[in-house]
Amino acid sequence: MMETQIALLLCSLLSGGDVEARHDFANLGGTRGIRVDCETARHVIEIGLDDRASARDSLHQALFAAEITGKTPLVVLIDRDGREGRYEYEMRLVAARLGVGYVRCAEAFVQRWRATAPWRRAEGHDIPMAGPQRGLCDLASLLEDGNGV
Repeated sequence: MMETQIALLLCSLLSGGDVEARHDFANLGGTRGIRVDCETARHVIEIGLDDRASARDSLHQALFAAEITGKTPLVVLIDRDGREGRYEYEMRLVAARLGVGYVRCAEAFVQRWRATAPWRRAEGHDIPMAGPQRGLCDLASLLEDGNGV
């Protein structure tokens, strides 16, 4: 699955997040713009793939988007091979050092989570709060008050 496809799936599950949200900012006498992979009421979320060096850019993009929006930055790397590879390891350590939220989500879990969403009753959010599902994509740890990411 491509990064934009998985971003769409994941973002749709996060309290109605907006995919590819655009934000403009003034720079060098003109207007520039960025796109955030997923934006919720509280977070700007950048999504990367586990086996790509470009996943490192997700941290920079999340921090810059947070600066522009005033929201909390979050980086989600999509794990497609079931192991913590080089870029996931780097991202986990650097994000922790910078105090940026970091989550690793299994691609297959995101696909199943989205496919089964119509059969679950969600109250405010549809984030797995317990059990083995939480271990496959621990976004619950980011909930500040239980109302959504």
